[in-house]
Amino acid sequence: MTTRVLVLGSTGSIGTQALEVTSQAGADRFEVVGLAAGGGRVDLLAEQIRTTGARFVAVSDPTAAGRIGSAFPDVTVLSGPSAATRLVDAVESDVVLNGIDGSRGLGPTLAALRSGARLALANKESLVAGGALVTGAAAPGQLIPVDSEHSAMAQCLRAGASDEVASLVLTASGGPFRGRTRAELADVTAEEALRHPTWAMGRMITLNSATLVNKSLELIEAHLLFGVPYDRIDVTVHPQSVVHSAVTFVDGATVAKASPPSMKLPIALALGWPDRVPGASTPLDFTRAHTWTFEPVDTGTFPAIEVARAAGESGGLRTAVFNAANEEAAPAFLDGRIRFTDIVDVVAETVGAADEWSSDPRDPDDVAAAESWARRHAAAIVTGLEG
Repeated sequence: MTTRVLVLGSTGSIGTQALEVTSQAGADRFEVVGLAAGGGRVDLLAEQIRTTGARFVAVSDPTAAGRIGSAFPDVTVLSGPSAATRLVDAVESDVVLNGIDGSRGLGPTLAALRSGARLALANKESLVAGGALVTGAAAPGQLIPVDSEHSAMAQCLRAGASDEVASLVLTASGGPFRGRTRAELADVTAEEALRHPTWAMGRMITLNSATLVNKSLELIEAHLLFGVPYDRIDVTVHPQSVVHSAVTFVDGATVAKASPPSMKLPIALALGWPDRVPGASTPLDFTRAHTWTFEPVDTGTFPAIEVARAAGESGGLRTAVFNAANEEAAPAFLDGRIRFTDIVDVVAETVGAADEWSSDPRDPDDVAAAESWARRHAAAIVTGLEG
């Protein structure tokens, strides 16, 4: 039976790899029924339409949407900021892969859950920001993670019952500044921060990996996806990025998932869940010698994880505040307005002032209000640091 797939964020890193997975698996396994993109890479989107034969397309930028509509008169083109959400509402699918960047992916995430389709979620920010709003909308088994770490956890959790889980182990590469002190990080440049040792990713996620904010978001995501308390989720630095995460059970056994660094495997698994897609990635070669190392996170130098843990344990919309404050502070560093170490300081100060956001969101408007407050608060702190 062919699985009908909507790919949101099709011209981004996750989206392009997802389309490679569907193409390699063949038309008898996956049919791409729709694409959504921002509009910044019109030529690539046009090529994707020709390659997949998708008949429905959403483009956020109206000018880019007009170009696509002119080039493909037989394709239904939706445009505007809510185009991706309207695409999910309008087109029947079996799987919606949400690879949109940032918390703007919340609308499409909720739309996918409403539709009854399986949601292959690469947009961690919508889960972190939406929190209980997203988990409450998801039916059992409907929300499947695409992040390599959470995909690994989902696979490891098959080894035991939920009441047999002692803890989750979230692995982190450590980023480009592993081993440095906080003082040594004060004057690092954006170019240095965007030089990830393992993964090739977009600018924002690469910077988030350098600050360990990305791992902090993944900590929150792990709690929301699997219902394991924050004090039972451990984070360990694993520079080789081969063990993607693990689960420790009550009998002392730890089950880990290992594979070479590649997003195609978790993407394929989320699209085909619970079945695997043959040939999705290259396996490890155990005829060769390997060295895998693990070390604790230096929380003094990289405090983001503990800030996120505290935000999550406090509950309410504080995780949305955490994410929005970072979305304000991180670009300020890339623009040369603040120092690298200021990024998480701005986030921490904003979360610390977020007492009014202690309740769970009732609807997306609550999330938007918390994010707007966090961005204004973080922007004011950034302005003070500039002075």
